[in-house]
Amino acid sequence: MPSSSLSPLTPSPSFTTLISANELAQHLNEKNWIVLDCRHALINTEAGRIAFNEGHIPNAQFVHLDDDLSGNKVNSSGLFCGRHPLPDRAMFVAKCRSWGINDDTQVIVYDAHGGIFAARCWWMLRWIGHEAVAVLDGGLPAWMAENHSLSREIVVPQLGSVNDKPPLVKTVNVEDVLANMQSDEMKIIDARSPDRFRGENETLDKIGGHIPGAKNHFFKNNLKPSGCFKSASDLRAEFSLIVKDPQLVVTQCGSGVTACHNLLGLEVAGMHGAALYVGSWSEWCADPLRPVVAEKIV
Repeated sequence: MPSSSLSPLTPSPSFTTLISANELAQHLNEKNWIVLDCRHALINTEAGRIAFNEGHIPNAQFVHLDDDLSGNKVNSSGLFCGRHPLPDRAMFVAKCRSWGINDDTQVIVYDAHGGIFAARCWWMLRWIGHEAVAVLDGGLPAWMAENHSLSREIVVPQLGSVNDKPPLVKTVNVEDVLANMQSDEMKIIDARSPDRFRGENETLDKIGGHIPGAKNHFFKNNLKPSGCFKSASDLRAEFSLIVKDPQLVVTQCGSGVTACHNLLGLEVAGMHGAALYVGSWSEWCADPLRPVVAEKIV
């Protein structure tokens, strides 16, 4: 969405949540724009790279969920911390520089899956304080629907100089969730499908169910049938059914990826300030001492 305010010193970024395919096409060859292709498949983790090599938005660079947007699954204490924990912050800043990102670069991220992987990259750039990042609304299907071209050219960017700045996002850890999950200070929203939330059809994690007190908002509910995000007013109306104060909201999912889709949806809706529990269900259910709710359908 276009930003509405300008700073007298540094222009505000033009796009900080979503950008349409036609808007991207108008700016595609601008010098200080970087496009990142985040296509991925959880089952076949090389599917995104293969698809990228077969054709991508011109000037795009490939970003891998596991290699670029995730860190070690075991923390310094030897404990499992989820399927897609955050990477070392300094290492991620170095990755961003390798993609050619500067402090004033407009970054556009996309995938072909409704924005779930692109939203993780969007959130992580905000995590290092980079505001000028937006998700291509509708992703590659929207780009193709407007008859825009693809390329197989591999871009080699100049090294960027983006700095690690104060985060524009909030995170909580498993201890925070344990301490506050039943209090009025934390409202947990689970982005997984309703069946997985209930504890059914769990194929990715060891145990099915959800964190006690969590509410379900399936990330796909943020989208229209076209694969583009719903309007800000529609998103606000739907989130408001379970969100009274976004500052108290903690989003989670299976591994901290699709939860970012809900965070993007909240941002589009103008409901700012929600946090991400990065470890999410995959970390939570790894310890049998943590409470679990698994609903039985009669």
